[in-house]
Amino acid sequence: MPVCRFCQSQLKYIVVSLGKSPLSNSYLSEKQLHQVEPFYPLEVYVCQKCFLVQIEEVVSSKDIFSSSYAYYSSYSESWLQHCKEYTEMMINRFGFDKDSLVVEIGSNDGYLLKYFKQNNIPVLGVEPASNTAEASKEIGIPTDIAFFDTSYAKKMMETGKLADLIIGNNVLAHNPNLNDFVEGLRIALKSNGLITMEFPHLLQLMEHNQFDTIYHEHFSYFSFLIVEKVFAAHGLTIFDVEELPTHGGSLRIYAKHKKDNTKFISEKVSELKQREMDAGYADITHYLTFGEKVKAIKRDILSFLIQAKEEGKTIVGYGAPAKGNTLLNYCGIKTDFIDYTVDRNPYKQGHYLPGSHIPIEAPEKIKETKPDFVFILPWNLKDEIMEQMAFIRGWGGKFVIPIPKVMVL
Repeated sequence: MPVCRFCQSQLKYIVVSLGKSPLSNSYLSEKQLHQVEPFYPLEVYVCQKCFLVQIEEVVSSKDIFSSSYAYYSSYSESWLQHCKEYTEMMINRFGFDKDSLVVEIGSNDGYLLKYFKQNNIPVLGVEPASNTAEASKEIGIPTDIAFFDTSYAKKMMETGKLADLIIGNNVLAHNPNLNDFVEGLRIALKSNGLITMEFPHLLQLMEHNQFDTIYHEHFSYFSFLIVEKVFAAHGLTIFDVEELPTHGGSLRIYAKHKKDNTKFISEKVSELKQREMDAGYADITHYLTFGEKVKAIKRDILSFLIQAKEEGKTIVGYGAPAKGNTLLNYCGIKTDFIDYTVDRNPYKQGHYLPGSHIPIEAPEKIKETKPDFVFILPWNLKDEIMEQMAFIRGWGGKFVIPIPKVMVL
């Protein structure tokens, strides 16, 4: 029986089972279509003691974040705007300047640190995937190709490079060694420094049927109640929290050393904790309602696709995100429903989605084939995508949003 990666209790309760799925970012070449493709169990547990929602580490994180990691952050305009606004806010609120050090864990292609660098603030990226790290270096961002852990943090301490600000956008969930990771944050942070972490909010995931946010890269799924426990166990206090619209609803937490008396705890901390408790996130029975909701949305998605195809309609996808691969594989959607998908990321074009083997084309393909429906897989970016693709209205094309419920727009 698996054990909780935070408190080591045995995991007895399954929140939802999504069957077996390939790694969500393991895009295939044409040659690989004729080879054996590995599938792994995708079952989500909740710890009955601490309420951390999690999957087992069936695949090593070092195998997932390899030299050919396909996700590049800079291809979403709305995400870049989000990061630019974050940078401006942090500089204005906390006064970071040329004497500060800003460290981002999982810095990808330098999408965020470039904004701090533009303000003459020293930066350092820590990125395990060599291809995205090299892209970051090419734009002048100092980047270590490494996994962040306590060992790396101790080297920072030994070399006198402790951080004034540590940033982690969508990395807290990516580390199977949760306690080691958070302990590393404590070690790497200056005595009066601060940490910000952004991650999908479990409350939003469950309340809005966002099952496709679950995939093998995401080892843990956090409520505010559990993330506060985890940080407190390592001598870190969360002193502020923001609820963000990104990724369908995320939290941004602000953490400090427990002994740091220069930062005051916001009322938003106690307010969010109470709201989660009122909603049932400290009650095991609440978690066990999610599986049936996921089965229902699967039936709705398939009902729409079947009806559209029986009416002779053509359907293509937009985007090749990891979340889309969870949705497609759980629902059993292949080229019998979706002819192809498009993505702005040239590193994905010419490849095929894992499991479903749907081909990935450049966005211009949609103008050539004039489909009846464009099925938006990165539904969290639907406004940006619908604006980019507004021209499909010219031939009567419509957009399909699958989450939190099927909508045709």
